[in-house]
Amino acid sequence: MILYFETRISVSGRMAALAACLATACVVAGGTLAAQETRASIKNVLLIVSDDLRANALGCYGDPLCQTPHIDKLASRGLLFTHSYCQGTWCAPSRTSFMFSRYEGRGTQSLGEHFRKNGFYSARVGKIFHMRVPGDIIAGTDGEDIEECWTERFNSQGDEAHTPGDYACLNRNVFTTELAGRQSTKMPHRMFVSVSYQGDGSDQPDHKTATKTIELLREHSAKPFFIAAGFVRPHYPMVAPKQYFDRYRWEEMRVPTQVQNDLADIPKLGQTASRSALNGIDQFPDNQKRMWAAYYAAITFMDDQVGRILDEVERLGLHENTAVVFTSDHGYHLGDHTFWQKSNVHEEVIRVPLIISAPGYQPGRTDSIAELVDLYPTLSELVGVDVPADVQGLSLVPILKDPTAQLKEGALSFSNGHSWRTNDWAYMRYNDGSEELYDMQHDPEQITNLAGDQEHEMVLERLRTELLARLENAGIKRINRRQTTPAR
Repeated sequence: MILYFETRISVSGRMAALAACLATACVVAGGTLAAQETRASIKNVLLIVSDDLRANALGCYGDPLCQTPHIDKLASRGLLFTHSYCQGTWCAPSRTSFMFSRYEGRGTQSLGEHFRKNGFYSARVGKIFHMRVPGDIIAGTDGEDIEECWTERFNSQGDEAHTPGDYACLNRNVFTTELAGRQSTKMPHRMFVSVSYQGDGSDQPDHKTATKTIELLREHSAKPFFIAAGFVRPHYPMVAPKQYFDRYRWEEMRVPTQVQNDLADIPKLGQTASRSALNGIDQFPDNQKRMWAAYYAAITFMDDQVGRILDEVERLGLHENTAVVFTSDHGYHLGDHTFWQKSNVHEEVIRVPLIISAPGYQPGRTDSIAELVDLYPTLSELVGVDVPADVQGLSLVPILKDPTAQLKEGALSFSNGHSWRTNDWAYMRYNDGSEELYDMQHDPEQITNLAGDQEHEMVLERLRTELLARLENAGIKRINRRQTTPAR
């Protein structure tokens, strides 16, 4: 860069001017100005939400078996949050939470309505607010969707467990091609159903969601948009074309470590209603592996649909002005501690994948704590709109700028009580006062509950105080302050 100075400027003035020009040169050389200009050009948001997806099942989060090349590619282009947590631990409260940026309950204006009222085309395709899966998917109905959020909304119907093909109900050890007698809507064993069938997947709800999302991207690429694409896989029933099941031999699946007397130090309210000994799958160890194989097949099928959408984003040149977010409403138990499904505050449920790819921000990974309530203010800041006063999350843009930035001490989640997850510790306090405490640096699988260990009493007391303060700050009063020792 060439610097020019007027001879009339004083020595001090010349020094100040020189310093300013040098600073400008450094900024330009470092690309910061260019990045600021690029960030200012972000005008669209594409939000992609999976269903029941545990973070560590993705290749980019370290799973060595599951094939997720498209989500992994998005992660390589964006910022991957290694410590991202949901607030609600099943579909309805989680989706309400992140769509309103409230820890519990609704706020004044949802994310979709907020964008629509700020001049964006706002569309939902598939499941964003709660839908019964499979019930609302089979019927093609809206579920608990909020109509005023959207300029347009589209449902993606599918036959789910009634899809003709190789059906299995794995906790009952049932394998059949017959359509009669299959576990479906509101039936007690529907959570263990998989269907492998001959087809290209175009009849499946997630394929339909991707197809409609692609259509909307083409139709609305010329003006600001907020498009939310909600996939239902890998939520049960795990239905996918046979070629996806063929990628995962059940004999090669690895199931979670089973520890003798693992439940002895987990309080009653910390144990899920669906446990191996209660749902019957403990009688069929091979079927536990088949559950993992079906889960992986459903994920890879969903990943291919993500890829179709991302390819269209690239083809249309929207990657230059569109922020793309991928996440899930919560994680999922697949035999961890003999637990299955969700509605639990252990790590496999509360930890969710979160990838934010936005023009002008460098790709990478961050260990900074993030919560799904943070999506609302983050996306609003990226496109330059203010947020309602009752939004409780924090914008993650400072972390997008600097992945080492720390915005909060921990993450709050709830189910039969609340959990407080910091970088080093996982603390749960249930509605009856019982507690769990895990050293996540040395015990990431949460095997040894330290809540009754005198050596950790100071840590326990500190985390109690932090949790109660966070609950009060969020306006949540529903917690029993009585202290008890954990169940043994």
